[in-house]
Amino acid sequence: MFIPCEDAKRLIKEKDAQLVDVRTPEEFESCKLPSAINLPLQSIDYMGVHRLSKERPVVVFCRSGQRSQMAMQILLSQGFDEVYNLGPYTAWNDCPEQ
Repeated sequence: MFIPCEDAKRLIKEKDAQLVDVRTPEEFESCKLPSAINLPLQSIDYMGVHRLSKERPVVVFCRSGQRSQMAMQILLSQGFDEVYNLGPYTAWNDCPEQ
């Protein structure tokens, strides 16, 4: 289940949520979302713990929502409490700015 884009943007604005693109570096470079960091799925299991704060919510996304679903499960298994799946990065533009 994907988090509605309005809720994702609200989390970023109000709770300083971390926006994480789990696509490849090449995909990330081709189309970046504002304030997103790139942690590719294949490295999120060891990079996530070092680059993300467990104290802040995390919103993950990818091209279709499949990789971000896997990333969300990995982060939850590592002790992150608040992890949300935006799904495809195109969802970001489907709602107005908060």
